[in-house]
Amino acid sequence: MVSNVSDPDRTPVVGLTTYLERAKQGVWDVRAAFLPQQYFDSVTASGASAVLLPPQPRPEQAAAAVLDGLDGLILTGGLDVQPELYGAERHPLTDPARADRDAWELALLAGARERGIPVFGICRGLQLINVALGGTLHQHLPEALGTERYRIGGGVFAENTVEVDAGTRLAGLVGAGELTVHSYHHQGVDRVGEGLHVTARTDDGLVQAVELPGDEYLVAVQWHPEENAEDRRLFLGLVAAAARYRASRVEGASSAGETSGAGAPAPSSEHQGVPA
Repeated sequence: MVSNVSDPDRTPVVGLTTYLERAKQGVWDVRAAFLPQQYFDSVTASGASAVLLPPQPRPEQAAAAVLDGLDGLILTGGLDVQPELYGAERHPLTDPARADRDAWELALLAGARERGIPVFGICRGLQLINVALGGTLHQHLPEALGTERYRIGGGVFAENTVEVDAGTRLAGLVGAGELTVHSYHHQGVDRVGEGLHVTARTDDGLVQAVELPGDEYLVAVQWHPEENAEDRRLFLGLVAAAARYRASRVEGASSAGETSGAGAPAPSSEHQGVPA
């Protein structure tokens, strides 16, 4: 992925992970990169350019190349993370494994953190982040909590109220206290991953948001903020962080160029054939 780091006027580029799914269009029935439009509309409406990131062979090498052109990363929603990744037996109602997407997103997450690229996780994205940091998941919340409140089915998003903790990065974006959100999931965080701070819960105690403390921008929510076009605050927060990351890259490239230029010898007019 080609990146012009030195261009200070370029908008931040945010990558969004996708599936490779069978899709029909006209006479064609093929596998294609797929992501609902609400995701990239949320990014572009917040002032960034959106790039789709379907799973690729050799995920570590591909992620290294792709991340060099990104200023922000969104791990999007989707089917369940493989329970084998957190040492659990597969529940009968856990989705079929999508090993290609799991491996791809784990490589992207690791590479983004190494580079300091801001990361935002949505629904499955939160769960994958939790697993990547050593956490575990409840594989079927109706059994664990005795409720269907988080996935009512039929492609209809449930509304739930979460309580956002004061003094967190999340609270800085959406405010502390109660927040109505759109839910569509049957799994959730069980053991919290190492270093993650829980920043929101529902009244049954289920983790609804996590983040990393300190300067590293990693925010993840269990709900679907892309479904609320009236409230872009979480996407605006990521894009602002991506813009800061981009500015730091531009400054670093500029400083490197000045240092390189300062150490170069002045050309000799005698050897260049130019009159003194």
